[in-house]
Amino acid sequence: MKKMIRSAMALTVGTTMAAAATAADTGAFSTSGYFRAGTGTASKNTSRACYGLAGAGLKYRLGNECDIYGEIDLATAFKAEGVEYSVHVMPTLWNPGTDNGSATWGLGQMFVEGRGFDFAPGVKFWAGKRYYGRSDIHINDTKYTVEDGVGGGAYGIDLGVGKLGVAYFRDDGNGTTPMNRVNVELDDIAANAGGKLRFVTAFTSANFDGGKSGMAATVQHQQSVEGLGGGNTAWLQYAQGSANLNTNFGNATAGSDVKGWRLTDAFSWQVGAFGGQAMASFAQNKANAGDSTLGTVGGRVSYALTKNFKFVAEAGYSQLKPEAQATQKLTKLTIAPTIATGPGFWNRPELRLYATTAKWNDAAGANAANGLPAGKTSGTSVGVQVEMWW
Repeated sequence: MKKMIRSAMALTVGTTMAAAATAADTGAFSTSGYFRAGTGTASKNTSRACYGLAGAGLKYRLGNECDIYGEIDLATAFKAEGVEYSVHVMPTLWNPGTDNGSATWGLGQMFVEGRGFDFAPGVKFWAGKRYYGRSDIHINDTKYTVEDGVGGGAYGIDLGVGKLGVAYFRDDGNGTTPMNRVNVELDDIAANAGGKLRFVTAFTSANFDGGKSGMAATVQHQQSVEGLGGGNTAWLQYAQGSANLNTNFGNATAGSDVKGWRLTDAFSWQVGAFGGQAMASFAQNKANAGDSTLGTVGGRVSYALTKNFKFVAEAGYSQLKPEAQATQKLTKLTIAPTIATGPGFWNRPELRLYATTAKWNDAAGANAANGLPAGKTSGTSVGVQVEMWW
């Protein structure tokens, strides 16, 4: 029955989008997406394990992802009455392991965007549910700005010094903790030769008894580096109250005494057969549950031995210091012979055979939130994985 419902939904979405494109002056249907899937085993023939600490960005992902995840953006672009529209619908699938019965279907995006309106021809207007304002570091699968949500807005407003974007989002909180958020950002600001600045702010409020307001601000600098086939991105971030450091919603009941800041830097390159990405991040948080300090440094490198075969390795060290508790520490290392469509670091799909080992201290193992194997301070896992985007 569930399979029939999903098939019917997919048919309905596809038919609707095709009809919209056909009815307009021109139409083009396209897809883009991402998925990862794999399996493996841990040492002593136990179930596979993944190793990280329970903090934003404290888990390096190569050979260290125990879930299966996929998303596909179904999009159509067309012109109606001189206005260019695009329609996006993105179903998602997440499975915490290899058990088919645990799969969860979701809706990542469903929105419409238009450009070419007579009163503001260069501005893009949108409404619906969408991924918005994202910036991330691939090797630890962390989005340092992520303004996703349900709402509407406009962006690409040319101010001369940069492009302005304004968006409103609402989270009904299942009817118990409704929250509002306004994001304002100014990007594409020339800062130096090959460098650009982006400023992102978030203002949050919670519409219920005990709800709090909040704000977050991010300064992002992106630098291209000639001759290295990559560049550097740095984030300086601050949040207070019910806003999150990533400029999204935070805790609806967090007051002004709850605050945090984070400094993060990531560098990527591709020089001939040698490519990679390295990062470092440090953050301090003050919360009702107690203050904490966290930091991490790591990187992934790839070296192409042939056009379609490369050797990939990743290492990372993370630590988390909760208030009045011992510092949690974890080191992770992965090697992965990899088959890919090309020799570059970003070429996908990648078919990987990996071996991952990790070591952690007693404080990390004692914290249940980390999900580390009980009674151990080290672990090893081997397996296969595919990662794909298009």
